[in-house]
Amino acid sequence: MILAGCSKKPLRPDPSATVLGPQGGGLNPQDVQTADANSGLEQRGAFDANGQLRGALESVYFDFDRSNIKKGEQAKLQAAKEYLEKNAGTRILLEGHCDWRGTDEYNLALGDRRANEAKKYLVSLGVSADKVETLSKGSEEAKKNADAATMTKDRRADVVVLKQ
Repeated sequence: MILAGCSKKPLRPDPSATVLGPQGGGLNPQDVQTADANSGLEQRGAFDANGQLRGALESVYFDFDRSNIKKGEQAKLQAAKEYLEKNAGTRILLEGHCDWRGTDEYNLALGDRRANEAKKYLVSLGVSADKVETLSKGSEEAKKNADAATMTKDRRADVVVLKQ
């Protein structure tokens, strides 16, 4: 008999380790004023139900079945570098995502490559590797049987701001 194991589901950080902390969701403008007032980052920020600051930094998008950082996406990682420089008490988590096509195992590996390529690019810009964590979500959050426009949005690395 052949036993097949299921892939281990990736874990998000504990909310107490995120910028908002354990009290949970809802945008509290006082909590996002750490970004430079002229950067516009705090206006785009929103906390998810797990207390992670999302949207303060833009997601990096990838082509189908690719993990290389496109020239048009490099400015988003430059903005992440600048955010880290201005907010010394933060780190970031890069979550690699895929569209629904492919096996769970393949998509977890591709999501990992995407997150690690984004990290490698940040390190090449001078960001300390210990300020950046990676996590593959694979196709876990992808919409199944989605149209092309939705799949394009599923192929990304999200930037999540964490507490130090």
